[in-house]
Amino acid sequence: MNRFIRELLLWVLILLPFGYLAIIWASLPERVPTHFNIEGVADDWSRKALLLVIPSGLALAVYLLMFVIPVLDPKKRLREMGDKYHSLRFMIIFFMSVLSVYLLYVTRMGHIDNPQWLIALVGLMLTMLGNYFQALRPNYFMGIRTPWTLENEQVWRKTHYLGARLWMVGGILIIIAALVIRSHVALLITAGAVLAVLVVVPVAFSYIEFRRQAQIR
Repeated sequence: MNRFIRELLLWVLILLPFGYLAIIWASLPERVPTHFNIEGVADDWSRKALLLVIPSGLALAVYLLMFVIPVLDPKKRLREMGDKYHSLRFMIIFFMSVLSVYLLYVTRMGHIDNPQWLIALVGLMLTMLGNYFQALRPNYFMGIRTPWTLENEQVWRKTHYLGARLWMVGGILIIIAALVIRSHVALLITAGAVLAVLVVVPVAFSYIEFRRQAQIR
């Protein structure tokens, strides 16, 4: 796929939430719900003009960020990923676009009846991100960036090897939980516990592995 077609597809995804917002704009009240409690009931409202930025602009913000960071990367390691980096961009922007459309739909409805779909989407994104972890080269912008992974390339590689498997399994567990658990509270607690493991375990592992290699030397 040439660069023009690739960027064109990304812009289609970026504009999708804005297109949906344009369709529903006239039916929205001047003040729309922008926050929901754990039961899915709206508990905060803002002017609907805010929807032009959040959530509609999420995909655009991610696109601009991921377009710039390879240039800012002092080690130029993200550029070494080649097509894998562009595939990662596409995947993340795709999820941001779908998430934005879902959030706009929820705003239009005024309540969240089925948070399972949102949780399942998060689980799917984690699974897909985990699939790309091992392709990430040491850099200051993306990946499991701890003082120990940034200091030692071998620690980076081993931590992302572990993180890839953890995030893929964790994402699948979150998807299963979203399909099985009907209680909103129980689902959020379960998903939160899995997310905590996905964050804490790789960070702890990177520290332990760094210390282990220091002792070997």
